[in-house]
Amino acid sequence: QVQLVESGGGLAQPGGSLRLSCAASGFTFSSYTMSWARQAPGKGLEWVSTINSDGTYTDYVASVKGRFAISRDNAENTVYLQMTSLKPEDTALYYCQKHAGPYFRSPATLRGQGTQVAVST
Repeated sequence: QVQLVESGGGLAQPGGSLRLSCAASGFTFSSYTMSWARQAPGKGLEWVSTINSDGTYTDYVASVKGRFAISRDNAENTVYLQMTSLKPEDTALYYCQKHAGPYFRSPATLRGQGTQVAVST
């Protein structure tokens, strides 16, 4: 059974940091591009970052460039999102996504249940 389980969300102060994790199972993790997306209250799903299957290529939405870093550990079947310099507008439900294959531009085909991030004083 293919499964993505996110963790690491919580409450952070503006300027603070959080590290999200996504544990994958049920498929050959190292063969797939992975990404993070988020949905803020009352808004649509927003792509945040993508990493290709071997971790050699990454991309970010402009609003998080320089603040967030995506990485993966193919030995541990886990993808991470290190978030620093958090802003209130980063508040959202963050989802891990599995893509259709190893290619960076392949579409997302599966999403986890999400982990909530709240940035507030």
